[in-house]
Amino acid sequence: MIVDLANLGPMERQHFLQSSVAPRPICFASTIDLAGRVNLSPFSFFNLFSTNPPVLIFSPSRRVRDNTTKHSWHNVLEVPEVVINIVDYAMVQQTSLSSCDFPKGVNEFVKAGFMEVPATLVRPPMVKESKVKIECRVLETKTLGEGPGAGNLVFCEALRMHIDDDILDAEKKHIDQRRLALVARLGGDWYCRVGPENLFAVEKPNARLGIGMDALPDPIRNSNILSGNQLGQLANVHELPVVDAAFEDERLTSIFQYYSVSPVEMEKELHLYAAALLDAGKVREAWQVLLALA
Repeated sequence: MIVDLANLGPMERQHFLQSSVAPRPICFASTIDLAGRVNLSPFSFFNLFSTNPPVLIFSPSRRVRDNTTKHSWHNVLEVPEVVINIVDYAMVQQTSLSSCDFPKGVNEFVKAGFMEVPATLVRPPMVKESKVKIECRVLETKTLGEGPGAGNLVFCEALRMHIDDDILDAEKKHIDQRRLALVARLGGDWYCRVGPENLFAVEKPNARLGIGMDALPDPIRNSNILSGNQLGQLANVHELPVVDAAFEDERLTSIFQYYSVSPVEMEKELHLYAAALLDAGKVREAWQVLLALA
């Protein structure tokens, strides 16, 4: 399927883009107008764009169905301050409820059953139930168009964070990602939930360069067993490993004993074993298994 976005209507374009550019974090924005009326609304066109200075951007886009603009957008133009409340699984249904198009002046805190707590640096209140609250000053705003679905960017300088102690690590110094059940938006009615069961770590190359796929020995790079992810793990080492004479492994010994008469089968078994080791995060051991035929 090839989709030319210019040939689609706003609703179809929204479907294809929001279903594929995902998951998207949710900015649960509390704002206030000059009359002191509070608004609370979620936006999934949102992310962190700089840490120095600390800048987040969210977009209360024009409504696709009728091209109207949102109260949050008008509020930040009147009072350039916002609290970005991070949404976790325990509050996702209430957050969705707050996205209803209530009339101007209706307080979504009340409608969605959230509790207001005063911010310390800005005028809009914070959501008590949110485990991470970020007080922000609006730096600038930018409109991207006048048609249905056009974005209205709000550039926010993060001033102060309020973080619940129960999501911190044992030393109470950093956020433990396993304790914050973040949710994110996909397309349509779909969301996803982050939890320990679907978290995984990917080692960053950082300052030291990985050797790259092109440096892998041909039998490894052209393996019919190893996946692209597994080859990526092997290629992320900083130098091509060499055989470690001290390396001992019972399964490796068994493979040599049982498949010594068939080099093709032996290579297959070694690659299967290496794949299992890589899935367990044991890159060094996987390399030693793969080098056993060298």
